[in-house]
Amino acid sequence: MKVVIGSDKDGFALKETIKEWLTSNDYEVVDVTPEPAEDFVESSLKVTHEVLENNIKKAIMFDKYGVGSAMASNKVKGMVTADVNEERTGHMTAMHNGAKALAIGSGIVGETLAKSIIEYYLHTEYAGGRHQVRLDMLEKMI
Repeated sequence: MKVVIGSDKDGFALKETIKEWLTSNDYEVVDVTPEPAEDFVESSLKVTHEVLENNIKKAIMFDKYGVGSAMASNKVKGMVTADVNEERTGHMTAMHNGAKALAIGSGIVGETLAKSIIEYYLHTEYAGGRHQVRLDMLEKMI
């Protein structure tokens, strides 16, 4: 499975740890920030555009708190990014919200928890069906 990752300077160390872990677990990693972006807007938009332009199903963004990357990414039509700091939300946002990306805050989530969240997220498929109605409603918003 291909996974896009990216970070600003505050999330860079955690991104590098997760990158190594993903690679060692046979994921194809596309790192859009081999050098840390100056801020979360830049890094999250790099991830977002890579996902949308190449029809990639899963991505992870890192900054200090997660919420900034999620907010910036969700401004782009067609993107669904969830700010996640525990496993259940990582699972449910993939299953019910069709999240194309997670935003993880390195100042909130440590290495072990980040790996667990990401594992839940990557192993969960979007359920579609009744959940697609809400995604369609979001897409129609201006």
